[in-house]
Amino acid sequence: MAVTYVIKFQVIPDERARFLLLLEGVLDAMRAEPKFREAILHRDPQSDCRFMLYETWEDHDDVIKVQLHRPYRQAWHAALPALLAVDREITVWEPLRADRARAAGKS
Repeated sequence: MAVTYVIKFQVIPDERARFLLLLEGVLDAMRAEPKFREAILHRDPQSDCRFMLYETWEDHDDVIKVQLHRPYRQAWHAALPALLAVDREITVWEPLRADRARAAGKS
């Protein structure tokens, strides 16, 4: 069953650029994973240093046992304590329904 992670980050202002650089590398690598579905990075319109990552995978066990241990995540995980003002908040959700706009000209 698919699983979605909602992860909130409060980044130290001076570390914002490094946070985004490291995260973009992880997101770029994740796209090639066979059980990856989607990820959407959001920024709080009230704060340039508050972010929310919405990440959906096909299988929770695969994320825990395989994906979190991928080499491309090592620098990201090691840097997090120095990048964040507070620990990240992670919640796990099970998708029930997805609605998306149709592409123009498609019925």
